Amino acid sequence: MATPAQTPSTGRGRLTALLTDQLGWLAMRSLQILVVIGLAALLVVALVQLKVVVIPVLIALILSAAISPVVRWLAAKKVPKMLATWITLIAGALIFGGVVWLISSTVSNQWDDLVESASNGVAQINDALQHLPFSISNDQLESMKSAVGDFLTSSQFGSGAIAGVSAVASVITGFLLTLVILFYFLKDGDRIWAFILTPFSGERYARGVRVGQTTQRVLGGYVRGTATIALVDAIGIGAVLLIMQVPLAIPLTVVVFVGAFIPIVGATLAGTLAALVALVDQGLVVALIVVAAVVAVNQLEGNLLQPVVMAQSLKLHPLVVLVALTGGTVLAGIIGAVLAVPIVAAAWAIIKTWNVPADPEVLASDAAAEPARPRPPRGRLARFILGARG
Repeated sequence: MATPAQTPSTGRGRLTALLTDQLGWLAMRSLQILVVIGLAALLVVALVQLKVVVIPVLIALILSAAISPVVRWLAAKKVPKMLATWITLIAGALIFGGVVWLISSTVSNQWDDLVESASNGVAQINDALQHLPFSISNDQLESMKSAVGDFLTSSQFGSGAIAGVSAVASVITGFLLTLVILFYFLKDGDRIWAFILTPFSGERYARGVRVGQTTQRVLGGYVRGTATIALVDAIGIGAVLLIMQVPLAIPLTVVVFVGAFIPIVGATLAGTLAALVALVDQGLVVALIVVAAVVAVNQLEGNLLQPVVMAQSLKLHPLVVLVALTGGTVLAGIIGAVLAVPIVAAAWAIIKTWNVPADPEVLASDAAAEPARPRPPRGRLARFILGARG
């Protein structure tokens, strides 16, 4: 018979045995996975609710990673950091504004013709579908059209349109917030990250430095590489449109350039629009030539430009890219589709470099900065949360 002094020990032994056998191990791992999934879901919900702030921060982070080399180059030429930041920001705003003005003026002047040509192309495809070997009745096509028409005239679509109009103020607020955050990221990005790393030391500090450097390298390379690929796509498809004398070639080229910033599907959808316009004005042969050009440009992009231009910036499987695009679109629309892939690419690069051995120079610089660094909180809970030194 167990004595009272032996009972707690026996109870702990039984509990330990219960948790360490195969079923107990599986239960504990399942519970941990559920907790992680729940925390991740809560984080995603919180970020979606705060997207008016989160999206400007992400856009500013990506843009600063892309154009910060300009600030560093000016600073290396003995230009004060503040002046270098202003020069870079103003020059970028002028270039971006000029591109937006060129796109809007070019497309808006011929937008009605573009929509009409695309609609006529869809009508021709509709007519061709009715003459296929297998039967697609006119009633079925009309029912699909009426379903789309009912949705466009429904209260849900109307309320969505009204909500879109009322969101203009949020867009303007987000744009201004992006500019302010971008300014500070360009001017004090290294100091901001150094402040975030203040509680850490040793290997954890070196890991934080690696995370910052990896994020900046991947995001900057992604933006610059995507712009290069978009330019090549636009030049390739636009040249074919001009040679085949397809009307609205310039607006279509602009649409291809903008669409190429959405990986995989963007340039293809823009090329499909160009093929529809070519089908209406030039006939089936020219439309097939445009389709062949779109396919050739996409093959060139996937097999040559992506590996060479992107290099280390985007080593993701196409399936991962598609899943990221879908998730980003569901969470934040077109902006989410544009931001999802670089964020996933940066996250994957961080995971790969997480346990890379620390750079001795980084550890030495951390040790040298030790006296000037504020001491972290002394409590055990604070040390556990922050992963700080004791």
